Amino acid sequence: MTLATVTTDNDQTSQPTSRFEDRYNKRLYHKRRLINRLGLGFAISAIAFGLFWLAWILLTLFVEGFQGLIEMPVFMADTPPPMGDGGLRNAIIGSLMIALLGLAIGTPIGMMAGIYLAEFSQGSLLGKVTRFLNDILLSAPSIVIGLFVYALMVKGQSFSGWAGAVALALIVIPIVVRTTENMLNLVPNTLREAAYALGTPKWKLISTVTLKAAKAGLTTGVLLAFARITGETAPLLFTALNNQYFSTDMSQPMANLPNTIYQFAMSPYDNWHALAWAAALLITMTVLIVNILARFIGGKDHTR
Repeated sequence: MTLATVTTDNDQTSQPTSRFEDRYNKRLYHKRRLINRLGLGFAISAIAFGLFWLAWILLTLFVEGFQGLIEMPVFMADTPPPMGDGGLRNAIIGSLMIALLGLAIGTPIGMMAGIYLAEFSQGSLLGKVTRFLNDILLSAPSIVIGLFVYALMVKGQSFSGWAGAVALALIVIPIVVRTTENMLNLVPNTLREAAYALGTPKWKLISTVTLKAAKAGLTTGVLLAFARITGETAPLLFTALNNQYFSTDMSQPMANLPNTIYQFAMSPYDNWHALAWAAALLITMTVLIVNILARFIGGKDHTR
């Protein structure tokens, strides 16, 4: 038996091993390489096409916007009449007031709903319905939200900053709900189990353990929601409308940058066009800064 085994092994080792180059299908290999190169070429072409238009838009925006910022008293005067001198002070203040108030209204509601979905729903029917409705609200066009708030708060009354803030809050809520739920689901269950082992009640666990562990992600979600509502035009067109004069009365129509851009860009006056470019640059820079800040906070949390 030992001799036969040795003889068999010697016979197997004496056979020449075939190389990979002799066994693979060269035609199929070259065909796959060609398809791979074509797909990669199309992908790179699509990226270059998109980046070209994005760079063109940003370059035009920065050139025209900086020209408007230099030539006009943007931060010192209110929106002017046609062919008059003026700036964007009332629109800037109005946009900040409406956006911050909408964020203040929508953030607590969104966080409470997100906490419920992550910590309490546990596959319940109410949780499934809430999550489904939140997804619908998240994908709803902003003009539909503006029309809804118009029918609820403006029709039969008057345009107001409060209505604009409510419309923006309805945009903030689904974003904060989704972010809060996702961030809390990323918190390891071992932290919850350790807190329960020490006799921590549910409310204290959420407030001092899970929310604290996910605070960077929650802050990022709030900042991204603020960046989203900063440039919304359609909801404010149906709710806050616009105001040529400086006003901090939230019960009256208020000036805001998105509607000022819409109104001035459609006009035939050169000074209004310059102010529209300046306002567009201000909104773009605000969104850019907020997104960079959100990424910095989120990245800082991951490096710990």
